[in-house]
Amino acid sequence: MSSTYNQLLDATIQHLEGLKSRGVRHVAVSPETLRALAQPPAGKSQTANPKSQMDKTAPQQQELRSSRREEAPTSKSEIEMSLLTPAAADHLPASAPSPEKAAAFAALRERALACVKCPHLASSRKNVVFGVGSIDAQLMFVGEAPGADEDEQAEPFVGKAGQLLTKIIQATGLQRADVYIANILKCRPDTPGQSAGNRKPTTDEMATCIPYLHEQIDLIRPKVIVALGATAVDGLLGKTLGITKLRGIWKTYRGIPLMPTYHPAYLLRNQAMSEKRKVWEDMLAAMEKLGMPISEKQRNYFLKA
Repeated sequence: MSSTYNQLLDATIQHLEGLKSRGVRHVAVSPETLRALAQPPAGKSQTANPKSQMDKTAPQQQELRSSRREEAPTSKSEIEMSLLTPAAADHLPASAPSPEKAAAFAALRERALACVKCPHLASSRKNVVFGVGSIDAQLMFVGEAPGADEDEQAEPFVGKAGQLLTKIIQATGLQRADVYIANILKCRPDTPGQSAGNRKPTTDEMATCIPYLHEQIDLIRPKVIVALGATAVDGLLGKTLGITKLRGIWKTYRGIPLMPTYHPAYLLRNQAMSEKRKVWEDMLAAMEKLGMPISEKQRNYFLKA
């Protein structure tokens, strides 16, 4: 093979190894590039009509060379610079779960959807809000309970607080589909006599429902859990010093590093830059624990100029 081909191949391998060391498990490749890769390299056996074969493969090989120039930095410094930009942290898709894991998760979901352990919640709910995201996620978020919007849509964190959580996730370079989001309570706490509003789940309600969350965690085996808000932290760790003193301090839950932080709803009530920075510092700590690349721009979010 030509020296140019070998140089491109070496650069591509170096780039992929660098991505792998930083936790990237999949790299998007266009169908056109895959078709070009399927073509035999120069020097292999030719067909009866070499000129005709060259005419067919030349555009594809040219496209492959062009895509390699765009996608594969050719030096260590270029690779490092590309990984330090926010674009390099964009959307790190999780691998497809094994059939056994997917089946176990589906069975768990079916049991949760049929649960009536809390009759007062089962009779008032519209939907069981099981959880959403990748069951191979490295990062998992745990809140306290669904609200009215979540009960309506059967998905956790879809109201205003959920929209803010989505923005926080995206600021790390991930998407909602890359993480897993769940609550301790799978049903919205009932609000008898109230036409609107939500209430916190009780200790007994959380204790009854938390085995479902335990099974979710044990199947997913995330590398980091982020607990959102005082109620979720109390439900997971028991009564503690309070979220103000506890946030930003690593704990362990079911053998997994757990980062307590403020609930997104708190940031909607208190939009001080200093409070946003505290949550972002907790997210930076989670990113570092996961080995994710962090740009200078990301490190400086919510800092005063």
